[in-house]
Formats: sequence, C-alpha cells, structure tokens
Amino acid sequence: MADMRLALLLNAVSPAIGGVLVRGEKGTAKSTAVRALAALLPPVRRVAGCRFGCDPAEPDPACPDGPHPVDATAETRPARLVELPVGAAEDRVVGSLDLEKAIGEGVRAFEPGLLAAAHRGVLYVDEVNLLHDHLVDLLLDAAAMGRSHVEREGVSVSHAARFLLVGTMNPEEGELRPQLLDRFGLTVEVGASRDPEVRVEVVRRRLAADADPAGFAARWADADAEIAAQVAAARRRLSGVRLPDAALRQIAEVCAAFDVDGMRADIVTARTALAHAAWHGRDRVTVDDVRVAARLALPHRRRRDPFDTPGLDEKRLDEALQRAQEAHPDDPDDDGPNDSGPNDSGPNDSGPPGGGPNGGGPAGPGGPNGGDSGGDGVDHCEPGRSAARDGTGPDGRADGVDDWPQRRPGDHDDGRSQRSADDRGGDDRGPGSRDGRAAAAGADHSTSGGGDAQPVAVPRGGLTARLLTAPGVGDGVPGRRSRARTGRGRTTGARVPHGRVAALHLPATVRAAAPHQASRGRLTGPLRLRPGDVREAVREGREGNLVLFVVDASGSMGARQRMTAVKDAVLALLTDAYQRRDKVAVIAFRGTGARTLLPATSSVLAASTRLTELPTGGRTPLAEGLLAAADLLRVERLRDPRRRPLVLVVTDGRATAGHRPLDRAAGAAAVLAATGAPCVVVDCESGPVRLNLARRLATQLNAPHHPLAALTHPHARDAGLPVAA
Repeated sequence: MADMRLALLLNAVSPAIGGVLVRGEKGTAKSTAVRALAALLPPVRRVAGCRFGCDPAEPDPACPDGPHPVDATAETRPARLVELPVGAAEDRVVGSLDLEKAIGEGVRAFEPGLLAAAHRGVLYVDEVNLLHDHLVDLLLDAAAMGRSHVEREGVSVSHAARFLLVGTMNPEEGELRPQLLDRFGLTVEVGASRDPEVRVEVVRRRLAADADPAGFAARWADADAEIAAQVAAARRRLSGVRLPDAALRQIAEVCAAFDVDGMRADIVTARTALAHAAWHGRDRVTVDDVRVAARLALPHRRRRDPFDTPGLDEKRLDEALQRAQEAHPDDPDDDGPNDSGPNDSGPNDSGPPGGGPNGGGPAGPGGPNGGDSGGDGVDHCEPGRSAARDGTGPDGRADGVDDWPQRRPGDHDDGRSQRSADDRGGDDRGPGSRDGRAAAAGADHSTSGGGDAQPVAVPRGGLTARLLTAPGVGDGVPGRRSRARTGRGRTTGARVPHGRVAALHLPATVRAAAPHQASRGRLTGPLRLRPGDVREAVREGREGNLVLFVVDASGSMGARQRMTAVKDAVLALLTDAYQRRDKVAVIAFRGTGARTLLPATSSVLAASTRLTELPTGGRTPLAEGLLAAADLLRVERLRDPRRRPLVLVVTDGRATAGHRPLDRAAGAAAVLAATGAPCVVVDCESGPVRLNLARRLATQLNAPHHPLAALTHPHARDAGLPVAA
C-alpha cells in the first residue's frame, strides 16, 4: 500500500493538493489508514472559543462568531479528522438554523455542522460513492469556494470551510460523479496482498491490537512521532522548493498526452511534484517527482464515461516525459531522468531519505511499506509489488451445459483482458478520442498501483437511451428518473413535520399561527409561534430507481447481429441509468434456467463487464427468467424499500424450455405483475415473419411494449417513452 501511504503523506505536506480518493476492494484497511492520518498532522492554532476554527493570524471577517479582535486569545488543538456519514442529513453537514427564533425573534441562532468542524483539518467520507446527490452538491460548493453557505427562508450564514477531502470507496458498489471525482487531488488503488507472509503478519497484528489496544499503540508511538516530525519538516521546506521550467514543460506534456479536461490536472500535478520533492528533502523538482505526481494525479481524470476503466498507461507516461526532455535537451534547469538526489529511494518510495531499512522512513506502521514488523526482522511488504489483484482467482466458468459466468465484479481473469487493438478490430488511436479510448480498453488499463483491468462492453458512439420512468409519484431516494416526493424540487404543498423540519413552508406556518395570536396575547411585535404551528414543505423532484434488466440470451437471440443490437441498446440504457443515479441489476436466462449475473448495485461498469461475459445459445426458459426477476424484487424491497423498481424484459417473447413453456411463461408473468413493479417489454423480434409473442407477454405483464429500435436514439435524447399499461 505504498501508493496510498504516499498520497496521504503528500497531502499532509501540502493540503493544497486537494485530497485523496482511495479505491479498492473491501477489507483492505482503507479507513484505518485514513483515520491514522490526523495524528501525523501539525497542531492547529485557532481563536479561543471560535466554533469555526478561525486562524488568529488571519481570522475570517465574516465568521458567525466574529468579528474577532486583533489581540484575540489563541489556543492550540490537534488537527481534526471529521467523518461525514453517508446517510447524514443536510442540516448535520452544513449546520442548522433555529427557525422559530429566526422567525419569531429575528435572531440568527446557527449551530455549526460538519463542514465547520473540518475547517483546517481533514474531512473523511467512507463509501463516498454512496453519498446522496444533495450532499455531493454541498461538498462541491464548499470545495470550490472554500466556504459554506446556508440560505434558508431569508436567513443567510456563511463561514470558511477549507479542508483536506479524503474519500474511500469500493468500485463494485458504483462510481463517483465526475464533478466530485475531479475535486480529489490524487487517487490510488489498493488491494489485499497475495503474499501469505504478509497476510499472516496482518492477522497477527490485528489480534495483538484487539488484545491490548493501548499497548499496541504505544509500541508504534515513536515511529508515528518520527513520521509526524518529517511531515512538519517537509511543510517548512515546501516554500523553498523550486519548480523549474523543464519540470513545468514535462507536466504540460504529460497532461496533454492523456487528454485530460481543463487545467486542474496540471496544477494538481505541479503541487504534488513540489510536495514530493519537499518530502524527499530536495530543493527543486526533478523528473522523478513529476512522474510520481502524474501517477497519482491523472488516472481518475482521464475517465470520460462510466465504461472507461480507471488507470494510467505508464509506458505512455514515460514516452511523454521523454518527449518533453528531447524537445528541450539543453535546458539548464533539466536535471535528467535519473537525477533524484543522492539519497532518493525511487519514485515508488513513500518516505524521505534516511528512514527505515528501505530508505523511506522508519520501520513499523508508519514506514514506507505500510507496516514492517516491529522487531521480527522480516520485511513483509514489497514496495514494487502491484496493489491490484494478481489474477490468481477462478477462471470464471461454472461446470455444466449452460457455461454461465461466475466471476464477481472485482475478480480478474489472469490477463485474458489484455487484448491487442488488432484483436478488437480497433486502431491504434490514443486516449484523445472516445473511439480511441474504447479501442484501447484492453491495452491502456493499468492503474496507479498496476494490475489488470477487466474487459467491458462499450456502447456505440452517439447512441443514447430514451427516458423510461416509473408511473405515479414515489417517495424514493433522490435521483433523476421518476417523479417523487424528495427534499429538493418544486414545492407542491405543506404538512405537519415528523421529527426535525427538513424545509420550512413559511406561508403555511404563518397561516397556522395567525388564528392563535390573540389567545397568545400578541397585540404588536413579532409573530408568536408554537412548535405545533410549524409546517414543512412538500417538494416534488426526481428519484433514482432500481432498473432490472431481464435479458433473453437463448438461441433465438443468438444471431450475431441481433445480439449486438441488444447489447448496444442495453449499454445505452445502462449509461442512462448511471446518469440518473439508478441502481442496476442484470438477470439473463438461457438453456434450462436463469441466473442473476449482477445483484442490485450502483456500478454500471460491473454491469457492462457482465454483458461482455454473457454467453448465448440453448432453449428459452422465459418462465424462469420472469420468476427470477420476481424473487430479486422481493429481496430488494426488503433491503431498500424506498427505491421503486423498473423492470426491462428484453426478449423476442419465445418460450421453448420445459413442459408447456408458453403456459408456464404466462403464469410467471402473472407472478411478476403481482409484485406491482412497473415493467417494459423490449421486443427484439426481427425479420419479415413475426409471431408477436413479445406483445402478448406485454399484455400479460400489463406493461407497455416497445420495439428494440425505439428504446435508443442515434443522436440526442428526446422526450422519452412512458411506462404505463
């Protein structure tokens, strides 16, 4: 985990880098590593008693607890790590106003939220990819402006909110919105080691920590203190590090080569290179600093859509750096590719010179290798080893006639995803175009930690899905698909609140209080309110749905041209689901049964991977596919009762497996219809002779029937298609 440790330490040296996103499989101690960061940060001086952490040297003139006098008393406190729960309410994040006092007394009574607590510290979001959209919007605003604004019913509060944003996520559970992804300065991939010795040491230390937490912490206290001192020294050294023009040209060349959007990538790479040089004790940035910075700052910025696999082609990175050096061979500022200082340990090292046995800091959990054993004399980590999986998992095929893929979303395939451009029928275009990125999906897949990526199916360029919505108005989670009563959107009414008021409906509150003013003794002055007068706004917005794809993969669908068209349509619908904040699930049926290829997840990339693996052929067990869909909906209704489903049955309507297949299919359709889930039948039948079996299935499901071609549009999205019987 050298990359993760290095990225966290570089942000500790230079918070201006903008934070770290840690991506990786579950159970890899991502959260443990992040929580350990706060103890390594220098203490913070603040104005005594200020709830917003104002710096005595530069107090915020608009601080709600201010204005602070020039000679205000100062105090020192440790740097904070504030955790933002995925399910936090908006008021808990930005702070809350006492609306009764604000309306009745005209007093601004503001209770600071998590953004205020994280000011000049670390804001940590575990499972950041599961964060609700409205909280993502708040983070984007605060990260962009360095301030948090609360505007409610004419009452306005603003305070400084500059923090180091650190997030952890499991990619199997879905990806981040591109806007928030770009706000993270650096990104790293982590994975569990496949070395038995390392795994043994991990278990040994975890058991030791559980048995004696205080003693275990004391064992590593000196190593932690040494790392903290090195961070403080690097911070002091940072202002004196020089960024020569040669390094700037290398940064520009690399960012241009990978066709990243905007200029943030260049700026973040420059800041990271400066911090890396300061961390290694150098007074100028070298080409190795630039290379390390690019490996950490660019992988997540070259993704353009949910089907792009994250990562960075390090061969292309080296070529870009070489081009920059060849273009200016006589530049006096150029130190050469290998001049990294006399004590440098190389670009993969994560500590300053002169530390532990590997030249990157002291041994132990603060050492460069994420935790060499304390005193056992064994180097249990390999700094150069890839953090990604090493491809030793199963081959992904189950025994039996159906030959169904069994791979989980995170599994790899022993390098079989590495196909040349010629094998894919593509050309050798670089990442500058969408087609070029699709053609290079198998070749340009390495991440900042190395490792192989899975092959994914990619929709044809320009093909977009028409909008499908669930009928009626739901109460689901915020999204962008179907109508729903949510915390955001247009106000449609008022109600008596249950618990904390989410959004005050001021006119309704005044109307409720007005008839009681005389009995409350009010002749003049402010309106006299009671808790029972408060009314909450009812708002209508859009919700995210569970989009369940039930795909016919039988022999009747197995014609190459037809199955290609089906995959293109489903991929376009998957892209639409990603943009509308839906969960997706995939069931396929063929041969003698149906399989859930992908349980309900927010990972559109995982769904695309499963489509790539989808085999075809055999009979058509339509009844089994519909019953499997009903079972999945029953389970998901228990897990996520607020999320309404939308079932897309992609089939030609034929049923050929088992006894009396058409009658059994009709019975299964009745079972699925009884769940109440809105369905859409996507008719894949083609050719001059049509049996119209899909239309009959739509009637049995009480669902609309649409030809496959009607579900997509080759250019722009139109008004959409209704989901109604």
